[in-house]
Amino acid sequence: MIQANCRARFTAADFQFIVRTLARSPNDQVSLVDLLGDEETRDAVLDQPRLVEAILSQGGQLAISSAFYFYVLARHVLQRAEISDRKLCDYVASLLETFSRANGLHAPHTSDEQGQQYLSDMLIALSHASAAETFLLRAHVGNYSLFVSGIFHENAQRRSRRGAPDLEFYEKIGRTNYQLVASHSTARRCELNDVFEELADRFHEVRLALNHLSDELLHLDDEGSASLLL
Repeated sequence: MIQANCRARFTAADFQFIVRTLARSPNDQVSLVDLLGDEETRDAVLDQPRLVEAILSQGGQLAISSAFYFYVLARHVLQRAEISDRKLCDYVASLLETFSRANGLHAPHTSDEQGQQYLSDMLIALSHASAAETFLLRAHVGNYSLFVSGIFHENAQRRSRRGAPDLEFYEKIGRTNYQLVASHSTARRCELNDVFEELADRFHEVRLALNHLSDELLHLDDEGSASLLL
């Protein structure tokens, strides 16, 4: 289950990257002690545009964690969309990190050996799922819909012209399932009910922000980038 926990998983290399990057500007300098000792300072520093610039300008493999990478970039595009909730950003970054892995698109309670599942399979599975499985499946459907319509929106649009679901379908499915899991006891226990509520309310804006992330920063959306499960 995806959690809003990217900021809790930053590494020593991430903090060193921040200090090294901001040390170039006297106005933005920050100490490692400040980053490790004060959460508000750390959150404010993570909003510095220089971090985005440094990540994008460095060629080769960056010595930073995937949690840091996706949080900084997701925060950048969500703020541009006037979505300022850091917890929601943390969740979206964790979603991107999870789905960027080869098996990240698999629905709960499935394995690589079972092969790829289609979104229609996930919706059918809801009809005979237990209460706990229903929550996980609905959360996954919401996350999957946001990822596909956000990061692979051009691919989804092309496929929709051949009869596959269009972006409006993904928005409706994603928004509906986020609304349903927001009131679930598991969401409250995991302190995600507010995140799911906001994702349901602002699915379209978050989706457009991820479109910008894909188009301008990640450049992943091409026909061969991923196999969409429609």
